[in-house]
Amino acid sequence: MPSEILTLAVITGSVREGRFGPVVTNWFAGQAALHGGFTVDLVDLADIPLPLALPAVSPALDPEPVRPAGMASLTRRLAAADAIVVVTPDYNRSFPASLKAVIDWHYTQWQGKAIGFVGYSGASGGLLAIEQLRQVFNELHAHTVREYVSFPRYYELFGPDGALKEPSGPAAAARALLTQLHWWAAVLHDARRDRPYLSA
Repeated sequence: MPSEILTLAVITGSVREGRFGPVVTNWFAGQAALHGGFTVDLVDLADIPLPLALPAVSPALDPEPVRPAGMASLTRRLAAADAIVVVTPDYNRSFPASLKAVIDWHYTQWQGKAIGFVGYSGASGGLLAIEQLRQVFNELHAHTVREYVSFPRYYELFGPDGALKEPSGPAAAARALLTQLHWWAAVLHDARRDRPYLSA
């Protein structure tokens, strides 16, 4: 078990009616609990108002824009996180609009943070969304770790109870992701503490 307990926000990115995301998120949260290096904060974007109309001034220029009142808790939770895992499907070869909205409503909350991904979809297992999200988070001065978890044809992999039919492979992938994420999160946590991050 890692000696340092860090805060991990796990974001369920899909808000679509009938979505499968919470099943994947709950599975991953269980893997994070087994890892032992994180306190897990589950963030479900379906519970949070995420208007697509952004403030007149970008959060990159104004770190504290006027956000909807219902977003205040989310902003605090993102700021408090040492690491973030995004659980995402891919829709039309990209990631959900809800994820882009939550990303664009924030800026400093991502800076100098370690970001990981868990993807699921029919054919690609969410990899199309993940590759695009890597570019987006790079623009926001976050570090995306190499390891990831992917569930192609997820509907064949999980049973009606939400448990994986063959758990060993995904569990190994989750351990690799969480171990790498914890290392980067710990290093970046100390760096942010000792030297405030400057993006320019």
